[in-house]
Amino acid sequence: MHNFIFRANTLFMTLLCCLTFSTPAEAKDGFETSSDVLAIVLPATAAAITLSAKDNEGLMQLAESGALTLATTYGLKYAITATRPNGGKHSFPSGHTSVAFASAEFIRERYGWNYGIPAYIAASFTGYGRVESKQHYTRDVLAGAAIGIGSSFLFTTPNKEWQIKPQVASSFYGVGLSRSW
Repeated sequence: MHNFIFRANTLFMTLLCCLTFSTPAEAKDGFETSSDVLAIVLPATAAAITLSAKDNEGLMQLAESGALTLATTYGLKYAITATRPNGGKHSFPSGHTSVAFASAEFIRERYGWNYGIPAYIAASFTGYGRVESKQHYTRDVLAGAAIGIGSSFLFTTPNKEWQIKPQVASSFYGVGLSRSW
């Protein structure tokens, strides 16, 4: 079982690094930076939730949906010649958006709408930031969202064992995990 978890973590981190380090460094505006950050934070959050819940099945589902998302996205990027609004190459579909929506759909499907709604808001902002910063056209973002949602929909099942709920008190905010016996 430990080997399985290690392989899933390694696969997930490798895929995340491929996405993160695949674009050249250049000056960025606030929307572009925000969309870059959210494209990393959303899958990292999904992985953190699964790891904190010791949800090995969910971690594997996240890795599988991430692998399909990246394979489909980058396969299309190199198969379809589409120029970005800023003149760059490989516009269609948006990789940032596909990863963000794959993560949001994973969180929603696995842990429910209480966590899915904020994840979808963050994923939507990622797509908006890609268009606003002239990195993608709206069609690129919509295609990326469809790929991400579809990939996670195929691999993710609801987690019936763990319940994740927000914890709010006068002096702290947090997340609570509970399990029925």
